[in-house]
Amino acid sequence: MPARWLRFVGLALAAVALPSAALAAEPSVLVAWQGAVHDAAGAPLAGVQVTLEHEAPAHRISVFSQGDGSFSAAVAPGERFIVTARRVGWHDGWWPDRGPTDGALELALERHTDPAAVAEQLPAHHWYARVIAQLDEPALAHRLKRECTYCHQQGSLFTRRERSADEWRKIIGLMGRRGAVLPAEVRDPLPEQFVRAYERRTAVPELTKGWEDAEAFSPVPGPETLRARVDEWDLGGRASMQHDVVMHPSGALYSVDASQDQLYRLTPRPGTGSIRDSWAVPSSGLPIGGAFRGPTEPVSQTSNERTGPHSLQIAPDGSVWITLATGNQLARFDPGTERFEIHEIAAGIYPHTLRFDAEGILWYTMAASNHVGRFDPKTGEQRHVRLPARTLAQEAVLRILPFTLWLDRQLDLRSVASEGGGGFTMPVPYGIDIAPDGGVWFSQLNEDRIGRIDPESFEVTLVETPFPAPRRLRFDSKGILWVPSFSAGLLAAFDPASGAFRSWPLPTDPLEGEAPYALHVDHRTDHVWVCGTNSDTLIRFAPETERFTVYPLPTRVTYTRELDFDAQGRVWTSNSNSPAWQIEGGQPRVLRLDPEAREPESTGDVACRGPACP
Repeated sequence: MPARWLRFVGLALAAVALPSAALAAEPSVLVAWQGAVHDAAGAPLAGVQVTLEHEAPAHRISVFSQGDGSFSAAVAPGERFIVTARRVGWHDGWWPDRGPTDGALELALERHTDPAAVAEQLPAHHWYARVIAQLDEPALAHRLKRECTYCHQQGSLFTRRERSADEWRKIIGLMGRRGAVLPAEVRDPLPEQFVRAYERRTAVPELTKGWEDAEAFSPVPGPETLRARVDEWDLGGRASMQHDVVMHPSGALYSVDASQDQLYRLTPRPGTGSIRDSWAVPSSGLPIGGAFRGPTEPVSQTSNERTGPHSLQIAPDGSVWITLATGNQLARFDPGTERFEIHEIAAGIYPHTLRFDAEGILWYTMAASNHVGRFDPKTGEQRHVRLPARTLAQEAVLRILPFTLWLDRQLDLRSVASEGGGGFTMPVPYGIDIAPDGGVWFSQLNEDRIGRIDPESFEVTLVETPFPAPRRLRFDSKGILWVPSFSAGLLAAFDPASGAFRSWPLPTDPLEGEAPYALHVDHRTDHVWVCGTNSDTLIRFAPETERFTVYPLPTRVTYTRELDFDAQGRVWTSNSNSPAWQIEGGQPRVLRLDPEAREPESTGDVACRGPACP
């Protein structure tokens, strides 16, 4: 789970390591299910996202209708589906209990006649931009976005609900106790700003201006987007928080449930459903709230967080390594024996994001204490590098942080901090990655800096970013470091050799409401994939053409974090909005986007059903 209290204080062996059942690739014959979408007058509708849902827990397959209204998806024969179809400006369509052997699907959608209903269909960033627009100083707007979009979308269906100023004031206070601490100049006028931003009487006309022109207001995506397919799998329960994901070389996806202390494995199987396995992360005797439990824990009635599994990576031997943020530990999971090893961290507080270097050494950020940790799995040797703080006040707070956390376990310091400590920020080491030359690079989220650690001398070099809030960063195959600006909605490239930055605004409109949490680089193409965390999208950037492609995601309220790729180049991530009940359907999910829709589920012949088949 995000650090809610930070402001207060060989791959060759990998396949052998998995059970044989998880590796089975059973041949199957799939059905290319055909259909078409049209409007009430019978005219074809392009750009409609058609979703086929089956299984329990659910698996959803989403594709787009093409220029002639047609769509196609490879599915398992004999399955019965719930079919839905949606495009902004039209009523959602719903057709239960349909199967590919029923013949081609003919889906008809009706246009909305009420602009208020159209406004409710818009993703969160449209609404949140109305809040941001009321802050005159960019620095205060960036601070608000950092603090109030840490765990969940802002401006989503539930967070944009109309409330009185007193109700907003109470919510802001509660969020302050969870770590979203704002300076007085932001916090004090914010309740009235939320009231104005989300008041339907004024918001609806402004958000739906020109909505009668369907093609201009809700344009059909380009051909690259229309080729895409998105698969979603329910994972965990309604009280879960699927935080980060990682792809295993075996083809299985691993995900950590931060609020329920679980490790999940999803193994998609062609034509025969998928396997969902889970294991409880050892609690090491910690109470709910973990090693940093305060006097008012538990924070949530539904949370069972003791260790707070946060980020995970695959080691060269195929084992899964996890940062246990609130347990202040590292964990190793062996997929073959299904056993955990827990390693206590010798120094530093709140292990966060981790990466392996070429020597199999584990490096990880420690978000609360401003460290980067180094762990050698072969010897168990640890080393922790204290990063520079920007101010003497920060350095003093960091030095006494262990005592502060001890005192917080005796007293209720969080309420004091949430009321009066909002002007103070901590450096917060966040993202981390390993450069081709072995250098260890990290970001300091609140300080607008990135930095490099020499892996031999441990010397630290800091670089100021010309943009705010650098978050999870990644290198491409040429040694260029790609960085998202969480609060400015920018994608930036940094060349360590020249020290030069370049940046591009994301194509999200309006950009002010966007909040890209993370990115990843597909080294086969060096295309950069960015989370449209507040806009229900994934975004691809091709550096060779400097061109963006936006992929809308089918589930409203899709808060994406870490990204990874499988062997076919498909993009995997999680919907980890917290709380999960705000997600459409109330269920956390993991998802896979195939930008080429190459029918990845098929390992045998693909049969075709419907009049469009040859």
